Amino acid sequence: MDFRSLLSYCESQLREMLECLRQAVEIESPSHSQSAVNKAGAFFARELRQVGGKVTVHRHPSAGSAVTAEFRGVDRSQKPILLLGHSDTVWECGTLARMPFRIQRGRAYGPGILDMKSGIVCGLWAFRALRAFKITPPSPVRFFLNSDEEIGSIAFRSQILAEARRARACLVLEPAAAGGALKTSRKGVGEFRIDVQGRSAHAGIDPTSGVNAINELARQLLRIERFARPKTGLTLNVGVIEGGTRPNVVPESASAWLDVRIPRLRDGERIERSLRELKPFLRGAKLRVSGGINRPPMERRMAEGLFRKARDLALQLGFHLGEASTGGGSDGNFSAALGIPTLDGLGGVGDGAHALDEHILIRELPRRAALLAALLSVI
Repeated sequence: MDFRSLLSYCESQLREMLECLRQAVEIESPSHSQSAVNKAGAFFARELRQVGGKVTVHRHPSAGSAVTAEFRGVDRSQKPILLLGHSDTVWECGTLARMPFRIQRGRAYGPGILDMKSGIVCGLWAFRALRAFKITPPSPVRFFLNSDEEIGSIAFRSQILAEARRARACLVLEPAAAGGALKTSRKGVGEFRIDVQGRSAHAGIDPTSGVNAINELARQLLRIERFARPKTGLTLNVGVIEGGTRPNVVPESASAWLDVRIPRLRDGERIERSLRELKPFLRGAKLRVSGGINRPPMERRMAEGLFRKARDLALQLGFHLGEASTGGGSDGNFSAALGIPTLDGLGGVGDGAHALDEHILIRELPRRAALLAALLSVI
C-alpha cells in the first residue's frame, strides 16, 4: 500500500481532529479528581466506540475510570498490539480560566494538550484512517487509557501489567521528544523517604543530652550524594526536607524525600541496596528508609526493532524520524521491563508539558496519526 494515502486522509481530517482535541482539552481531568477523570474517560470511551472499538469502562473506588477498547485483527489467534495512553493531567480544575484552549501561529495551546490528549486523538484518527481504507491490522489491537499515570499509575498498575503480558508489542502515545523524535529509552523512577529519629533536649541548658536529627540527616544526604552516577545517567535529587520545631530545641526528628532516576535495572538494585544499608553517624540516632523503585527503566534494546520500522514508514510518508532518550517515565516502562517490545513518544509534537505554555504543533497531528495507522497495519 502507498502509505501516503493514509497521510492525505489524515490531513483532510485536520479540522475534525482539532475539534475533537478542543473538546478533550476542555474536559479538565486532574489525576486526583475522580469525577473529572471519569468525564474524560466517558468522552474517550464514546469516541473509541465511534471508530469501531469494543469498549469497557473500568471503575475504581478512589481513582478515575480507566478505559479499554478492543479492535479486531486479521488473525485473532495472534497476541494483540497494545496502545497505551492516559486521560489524566497535572492541571487542576479551573486552569482553563487562565490557560484556555486557543490556536495561534500554527500551535494549539491548553492544559494537557501535549501530555497527552493530542496523543489519544492521534490514536483515534489512526483507526479512522484504517477504516477509511478498509485496512484490518494483522493482529488484534488493545487500546488502554490509564487514569492516574501522572501520579504513579497505582490504581490500575496490575491491569497495565496484565495487558502488557498478553501483548506482542506496545506503542505508547505519550508526546514526542524534541523535533518529533520517538522515545526509545526512558529512565526508571524511584521515590524514597529517609526518616531520622533523634532525641530532643534544651539547646542552651543541656544540648549534649540530645541527638540532633537534622545534623544526622545532613550527614546522610552528603553520603547519599555520592551514590549518583550522573555521567551514566543515574541521578538523585533531594526534593523535600522537614525537621525540627524551634531554634532552641535539639530536633528529635527529620525527614527527606529523594527522587531517583535509573537508566538500567541493575542501577535500581544497587541504589535500593545502598540506601537500605545506611548506618547512623551519631550515637543514639535511628534511621528508617522507605519507598523504592516504582517504575523500571525502558531500555533501548526493547525499542530497536519497532523504531526501525517506524523510521522506514516515516520516510515513506515523507518525513524523517529521529530517536531520543528521556529522564521521565511512562506506562511503557512497565511493558518494556516485562520484555515486550515497546516504542514511546508516538503522540503529539510540541513543547511545554506541565508548563503554562503547553502546546502542540498543529501540522504534526496528521503525520502522527498516519504514522500510527501505518505501524498498526504492518506489525
